[in-house]
Order: sequence, then C-alpha cells, then structure tokens
Amino acid sequence: MIEHKWDREHQVLEVRPVGKLAAEDFHHLSAQLDPIISKQGRIEGLLVNAADFTGWENFVAMISHFRFIRDKQRHIRRIAVVSDNPILRFMPSLVCHFISAEVRPFPGDEYAQALEWLQKPG
Repeated sequence: MIEHKWDREHQVLEVRPVGKLAAEDFHHLSAQLDPIISKQGRIEGLLVNAADFTGWENFVAMISHFRFIRDKQRHIRRIAVVSDNPILRFMPSLVCHFISAEVRPFPGDEYAQALEWLQKPG
C-alpha cells in the first residue's frame, strides 16, 4: 500500500510505502496523480518517505514501480527520498542519470529539510 498526501499550496505530493508494494498500488497512485498533472502540467515536488519500505510483493510489482517512475518523472521537478536504508540512500545518485527530475536523498531524521527543499521555488 502507498499512503499519499497532497500539499496543494506547495504542489508537493508525499508518498509513504507501507508493507510490500503491489502492482495495484501504482495504478491507484497514478489515478490520483494523473488529474493533477493534466490540470497543472507538473508537480513541484515528490517526497518519498521510505522509512517503512520493505520491497515489492513480486516481480510484476517491481516492474509496475519502474514504469510508474518512467511515466511520471518528467512531470515532477524535484524528488526527495527520505530513508536510513543505505541502498535507498544510494538510489537517487544512480537514478538521477536516467530521469529529468532533480533527485536528492535525505536521512530519516531530515524529513523537515527534505520538505523545505521541495518547497523552495526554482
């Protein structure tokens, strides 16, 4: 399951994976995000609060996640990944070569700084 919260004032979407992710989670998140992108053209920031990320339910879920990133990343200006997981902290430096959004990792105790970075104009 992916919990999400939309900060309309700052145009920042916060997502928080809970438990193992399923393919349907990305379909549901797309259904929430697509109307915003259609109306505004893009969102300013995506905050991925990955403190509870435990992986994917199966291979199909992982592929759905990658497709979601591929399809949505060009409509997002900045992405902040908040996690103490060493692999997730490394991922932004890897994926930034493949996506147009600016991506930055933050340790778990820097949630407020991640949100502040996403809300900065620019």
